[in-house]
Amino acid sequence: MKRRTLLAGIAAGAAMPALPSAPAIAQGAAARTLRFVPQANLASLDPIWSTAVVVRNHGLMVYDTLYGLGSDFRPRPQMAAGHEITDDGRRWTITLRPGLRFHDGEPVRAADCVASIRRWAKRDVLGQRLDALLDEIRAVDDTRFEMRIKKPWPGLAFAFGKPSANMCAIMPERVARTDPFTQITETIGSGPFRFLADQFRPGDRVAYERFAQYQPRQEPVDFLAGGKVVHFDRVEWIVMPDPSTASAALQNNEADWWETPLPDLLPLLRRNRDITVDLVNTAGNLGVMRFNFLHPPFDNPAVRRALLPAVDQTAFMNAAMGTDPSLFRVPAGAFTPGTPLANDAGLEVLSAPRDIEAARRMLREAGYRNERVVMLSATDLPVLQSLAEVAADLLRRVGFNVDLQAMDWGTHIQRRTNRGPVDQGGWSLFCTTWEGLDVSVPGSHQPIRGHGAPAWAGWPTIPRLEELREAWFEAPDLAAERRIAEEMQRVVWQEVPFIPLGQVLPSMAYRRSITGVVKGGPALFWGVRRA
Repeated sequence: MKRRTLLAGIAAGAAMPALPSAPAIAQGAAARTLRFVPQANLASLDPIWSTAVVVRNHGLMVYDTLYGLGSDFRPRPQMAAGHEITDDGRRWTITLRPGLRFHDGEPVRAADCVASIRRWAKRDVLGQRLDALLDEIRAVDDTRFEMRIKKPWPGLAFAFGKPSANMCAIMPERVARTDPFTQITETIGSGPFRFLADQFRPGDRVAYERFAQYQPRQEPVDFLAGGKVVHFDRVEWIVMPDPSTASAALQNNEADWWETPLPDLLPLLRRNRDITVDLVNTAGNLGVMRFNFLHPPFDNPAVRRALLPAVDQTAFMNAAMGTDPSLFRVPAGAFTPGTPLANDAGLEVLSAPRDIEAARRMLREAGYRNERVVMLSATDLPVLQSLAEVAADLLRRVGFNVDLQAMDWGTHIQRRTNRGPVDQGGWSLFCTTWEGLDVSVPGSHQPIRGHGAPAWAGWPTIPRLEELREAWFEAPDLAAERRIAEEMQRVVWQEVPFIPLGQVLPSMAYRRSITGVVKGGPALFWGVRRA
């Protein structure tokens, strides 16, 4: 369904029939239940295996982390009581705070943390750096574990506490021993909410209940740091791929909070005195076009570069977010606009006047042989679907033989793990968004990595980007970091592991009776209460 064709009849959403109800909840408990419409179906339950934002959001509810970032994005102890750094920065000893328990009643032990870190270190971009530096990680006793690394890494606590994919979710040792490239089959965390597996209906509803044995830190909440105090007994995620249905549910008080309202519906929602429309995630998301480096035609860098003169970031943002300039930012380079490492190095490849003829000429010179290009599109995420439709049209105009394949987001996530050619179920490219915090620095920027098989879907091998990333970890000051970021951006224009499509600044919408929404990043469910 096209973004703008949804509008007819939506204004009458309040008159739409009531949605099918969830399992009956006692009337007295209804006020203690938060009804949330997530951005997509929850197709995976493993926040270490998946990079999907919806899976990360699930993970932040169920699992806890050793550290949490405050609103200043500096790490503070969360599950950790604290740590000691010795041996010239090469030995970390982390002590767990008392009272930590998993949802099955078992205490959290140092051995659980060790197993969870080992699994996470195989999947996450910062975890992989720890994996390369690690000489030893071991439990000293039930409350302490020790890491010996080859050289100092002051950013290790940040890596453990970052909220972005892949998050370092602490799981029971038996679960964390699952192969990092296989999804877990048991969802047991120690976070403020317990996942109700018996009430999980994929594609429909996800239910969580407040974990009564969770002991928040005795500190004020500050983003992901401080005390995660929960005021609702139950949280229900109600999956509504159709924006008109979600809009009606919010207006009819059948939902309390909609994570990703369609931009065209924001004026309607703002006119409703019972609804608040708010920019919660101020870093936004960076739209990216991602290529498969393993198979033709995008295994050829000249073919990838051929698209640069044709990509019109404003056209992508207008299709995804509408024409309201407060909902997006262009031009966007390799790093999140508005953050310290965003820069203009070589940005004219995207900000100069667009030239389709130049793109066609470059494609011919690159030796493109009319190979079928399979592009994946997520139909239940309107922003991503709009980006995919603009991209498919652009590729066709440049001269590509495009096969646009539509599917739901859960299928999309599974499909893009296929490393085979397109005639064996593989793919050529897709469009998605990455959270602004993730792609603001080289360390956590998955699209910019060039380490081959372990890399994010697309699997590029670009040694120069890896060298520059490692140099960034060693940078003595912000000026040195900026010089490295500029050079990395120049390499991006040459090797094209991805093409930035613009910065999305999405709003959330929630009933005015909902207060205490934590600002600065993803949807968080502690601190929130009903007035």
